[in-house]
Amino acid sequence: MSAFPESLIPVRGGFVFVDPALGTVRKTIPFQYNPDTLTRTLTPQGIGKEPGDRLEALRLKGPAHESFKFDAEFDATAEPDKYPDGLYPVLSALELSMYPTVAALQYENALAGAGVLEVAPAESPLTVLVLGPKRVVPVQITEFSVVEEFFDQALDPVRAKVSVGVRVLTVDDLGHTHHGGVLYLTYQGRKEAFAQAVSNPISSLGTPRV
Repeated sequence: MSAFPESLIPVRGGFVFVDPALGTVRKTIPFQYNPDTLTRTLTPQGIGKEPGDRLEALRLKGPAHESFKFDAEFDATAEPDKYPDGLYPVLSALELSMYPTVAALQYENALAGAGVLEVAPAESPLTVLVLGPKRVVPVQITEFSVVEEFFDQALDPVRAKVSVGVRVLTVDDLGHTHHGGVLYLTYQGRKEAFAQAVSNPISSLGTPRV
């Protein structure tokens, strides 16, 4: 059987967890199968809230709030040697992106025990959702549910569907110089570049002018 031409090799999506201070990759979790469907929701940040607010009606105070929802499926039954503990390591890595580490919890407890009144919450890794080269987006996981569908003899899940909801983090959330802020500006810049390719005359809508 001949190999796929390079242009037809499927691109894998997944999550990348990045050190927020250094910008180095801590962990990469590719999707075993790319999502079949993806739901995106955008809510603009307009200033004019009331009808008739003529001075503010067209003003935007920041990037739109954007969110993604999709299902990621994982199956360890096809390659059991690659998954000696089933999908437990993969699921744990995804879930722990929403937890402070045990070391951080113990450190905060030690500070509280020493009488420190204000303990800064631990900073999580920067979560980056990768959906092809055009969508490399800093996100915050807002919804996460797992359906474990099949188990091995040790009760490790070997087939699972993970339903994920994420909110895109913008420069409003991270700032312009943060690694995630730079990623966001690149993401929006790609959108602007592709939007420039759309150029149709107004006559294509059947009206001579606006």
